[in-house]
Amino acid sequence: MDGRINRRLLLKSTLVAAVGTPLLAQAAVAVPKARVQAVPTLPWPEANEIVKNTKLPSFPDKNFNVMQYGAKNDGKTDNTDAFRKAIGACNEAGGGHVIVPSGTYVTGAVHLLSNVDFHLEAGAVLKFSGDASKFPVVLTRYEGIECMNRSPMVYAYKQTNIAITGKGTLDAGATGSWNKGSDRKWLEGQVSKPPQQRVVPGNAQMRSTFVEPYSCDTVLIQGITLKNPKFWQIHPTLCKNVTVDDVHTDPSTASSNTDACDPESCDHVVISNSDLGAHDDNVAIKSGRDEDGRRINVPCQNLVVVNCRMNGNWGAITCGSEQTGGIRNVYAYKLNCVGATKFALYVKSNTKRGGFSENINLDSVSGVFERSIIYVTTTYNSQTGNYVPKFGPFTLSNSSCTKASKVLDVSGLSNSHVKGLALSNCKFTGVGSTSNTVKNVDGLKFTNVTVNGKPVQA
Repeated sequence: MDGRINRRLLLKSTLVAAVGTPLLAQAAVAVPKARVQAVPTLPWPEANEIVKNTKLPSFPDKNFNVMQYGAKNDGKTDNTDAFRKAIGACNEAGGGHVIVPSGTYVTGAVHLLSNVDFHLEAGAVLKFSGDASKFPVVLTRYEGIECMNRSPMVYAYKQTNIAITGKGTLDAGATGSWNKGSDRKWLEGQVSKPPQQRVVPGNAQMRSTFVEPYSCDTVLIQGITLKNPKFWQIHPTLCKNVTVDDVHTDPSTASSNTDACDPESCDHVVISNSDLGAHDDNVAIKSGRDEDGRRINVPCQNLVVVNCRMNGNWGAITCGSEQTGGIRNVYAYKLNCVGATKFALYVKSNTKRGGFSENINLDSVSGVFERSIIYVTTTYNSQTGNYVPKFGPFTLSNSSCTKASKVLDVSGLSNSHVKGLALSNCKFTGVGSTSNTVKNVDGLKFTNVTVNGKPVQA
């Protein structure tokens, strides 16, 4: 298998029921649980353990075709209730696959339930509605602060063993009539209240994310294409065992802050084999914001990002800025950055936010970097407070660029140095300035690193 851990073949055995059985619910047949998915053997033993130990869902061999629950793929009928009925029936029957055949479906929010694989066949297009009433108010996190806002397009709350899979497309373009706003100041003024009293609609306007499992365990998001997002595209929050595989997100500049994938306060996340387009960060790792982040105080940890094409214009791997609960044990391997990505690694916090980013590792990253290869700032947005962020160690190995403004722009604080920054076996060409910005960094080390053909010394 060419050194590969074959997760994908076993995963296909789990999901084959989605296309291989009749349309109506079938008798339950145990399907082998998918344990692994095809990714290369990673250069860190700890990362291979994360991949191995990130659980994937498995589903009974029972199918529930949405057409049998009143769905119409005519591009105009509202299918919110039909999808709800099909998902509910699948869940009540002990789980299985909810099948969405080819065609165009108008719908409101899709809420997943435990043991349900919501499977979009090739040619299936979900057009999310411009009718705000089809997106009920749910508990969510807006830029790291919990609140009650209109539902994401696809949402699940405290569910286990769930998936959205297949070769279909989710299109949020029509939600632009209601899915808008960024009234962060209003929300920051509400944090003394319980989250259930921080009700956004009618008091403020804030965008809803696209796909958001919240406080869920064992989640798979695979194969789908997202189009016309208005905010963060894939936002697993307070989840465990999350796999994002072979997804295609939208790089369009039509809306800002459309990060491709933002795992927040999650544990064991694998993001693989995906084309991550964004008008912002590609993978932005988060863990809550300021006072509300300290209230919840859950880190984001044990993440692997592998074999991805990065087509966003800010960070390939970004930590923060909402990292109050901390970030640790991140491994990114074989990332191909296309377009004008600003940074390969972007780490950002400040003394209002606090938090930490530790043990962040990148290997085999290539592309054009509009600003610097690594950018680390402890003074993000010039906000100040009494919570000193802690950063490091960071590593970058076996990586290259064909263009960059500089290699390093890394600044710790005088009372909180960056604890470790090591680059090895890297070849950077087309670098505009060979003078790095390095302040308050302990343990800076270069091993076999060249910039514009010349060796670099620490």
